[in-house]
Amino acid sequence: MSKNDKHTGFLSFDRELPPYQETGKRVQHFQEFVEDFPKEKTTQQATRCMDCGVPFCHNACPLGNNIPAFNEAVYDGDWQYAYQLLDETNNFPEFTGRVCPAPCEKSCVLGINQPAVAIEHIEKTIVEEAYANGWVEVKKPHLRTGKKVAIVGSGPAGLAAAEQLNLAGHEVTVFEKDKHPGGLLRYGIPDFKLEKWIIERKISFMREAGIQFQCETEVGKDITAEELEASYDAVILGIGAPIPRDMPIAGRELEGVHFAMDYLTKQNQVVSGEEGTTDIEAKDKHVIVIGGGDTGSDCIGTANRQGATSITQITWGLKPPSERKDFNPWPEWPMILETSSSQEEGCERDWNILSKSFVADEAGKLMGLKVVNIEWNPGRKGYKEIEGSERILACDLALIAIGFQSADPTGLISQWGLETTPKGTIAANNFQTSKAGIFVAGDALRGASLVVWAIQEGRAAAKACDTFLMGESVLPVKDDMMMGV
Repeated sequence: MSKNDKHTGFLSFDRELPPYQETGKRVQHFQEFVEDFPKEKTTQQATRCMDCGVPFCHNACPLGNNIPAFNEAVYDGDWQYAYQLLDETNNFPEFTGRVCPAPCEKSCVLGINQPAVAIEHIEKTIVEEAYANGWVEVKKPHLRTGKKVAIVGSGPAGLAAAEQLNLAGHEVTVFEKDKHPGGLLRYGIPDFKLEKWIIERKISFMREAGIQFQCETEVGKDITAEELEASYDAVILGIGAPIPRDMPIAGRELEGVHFAMDYLTKQNQVVSGEEGTTDIEAKDKHVIVIGGGDTGSDCIGTANRQGATSITQITWGLKPPSERKDFNPWPEWPMILETSSSQEEGCERDWNILSKSFVADEAGKLMGLKVVNIEWNPGRKGYKEIEGSERILACDLALIAIGFQSADPTGLISQWGLETTPKGTIAANNFQTSKAGIFVAGDALRGASLVVWAIQEGRAAAKACDTFLMGESVLPVKDDMMMGV
């Protein structure tokens, strides 16, 4: 590369990402399948950043990552400084560099007429360089405040809040109902996207910094809300929105019809050795995944690895266009057809499909899904079934992946009498719930959303909690970063 590439790399280089292991090999295992990529090529990708006067990528990132600055540092070969910049805004780039859908890339100015800068890959490479070279530090506070904070839930929101509040000097205990910390990062995301040693690596740094983890403890059951409140000066709820949307159609009760998250969790427990076997198995079955999002895609990848006979993914929505339409201009999130790595591994996909009923055979076992094609009215204001299109799809295993409804209204929410919103999330003002000293972050507040939003809200809730405890806070959040505070 020449010195001019620092400013004109987008003219010299095309977007390039690390290759994937071929599908025939990667479906034989549950490990990550991204192959090696020379650092020099990652540096080339960083030079494609145009250092825009108005960096839309920075604004689109919920965390406010200073993307142009760390891209420039990568070009200059100063990987340690690139990591320092990334670490200022993102507690877990090792997670977001693997599982974030990269809203930054969707708003990249280069994306107006060229493929966007490979920001997510660059981020992952930066943090892995930092671990390899010993630049990742244990974030111990300089002083302890004597205040105690309980974090309920160890997903990305809870973990981010825990790290920030520990850095502020508070004694932090994270409560997790499952056997190990990580929440949906550990139990919901398959290992072929995020291997669990990556979570363990980060947790080990957090433990060394003084954060306590109390697993296999369900707050609201093993510990009551009253007991928790009596023992801690403040509480942050990062309990997610685990109640899934269901399908109240005939045959829903049949054996073989499952929620997607139950399926994914059980397989993750098998991969980690937490469980020996799973009772939801796709081997030699005709699998139908209902729902077109990321969770459905994870089900496809898992079913392929389990040896499904066939996999069909259906959704009642319209098939997205292959390119942006006039009503969906840059820098809006592009509503275009995308194909995930799991879908590339093998599945049939269909749109405008309405599920009518699950069908049993004479022995009462699931054998099919009755569906019908639908036609949407203009503006998606209702639809009608297409006459003559009703049919039964072969189905031994149905996985419902149509999203999540709300936080669990039982347990802590009911014990504290917390106010909730019409959509079932916990109501809050500046992350504080209707009960003083009780804060909330992530999906329990926002509704089911992205890992990167959960991290951002964990950081913001930590600042609000720190202010509640101390009267003021110097913990940074996105708005502070954007203002240069």
